[in-house]
Amino acid sequence: MKINLEIDCTPLEARTFLGLPDVQPMQQRLLDELQERMAANIRAMDPQEMMRLWMTPGAESFGNLFESFRRMAGTKPE
Repeated sequence: MKINLEIDCTPLEARTFLGLPDVQPMQQRLLDELQERMAANIRAMDPQEMMRLWMTPGAESFGNLFESFRRMAGTKPE
């Protein structure tokens, strides 16, 4: 015997029916705080400083990769 039961309701209606707490106010407060923190960090960042932070590790890693290849090949630097 197979029974399919479809319930068409919103998440809020399902939580209420199951007796679960309404967490929407808490979620909204957390999202608002996260948005404010992100906006504050963006306002505080200098675009030139951001590029330096993002690009320097990549460039160093790229150079380190070639240095590793050179050492594995046993060649001397020019």
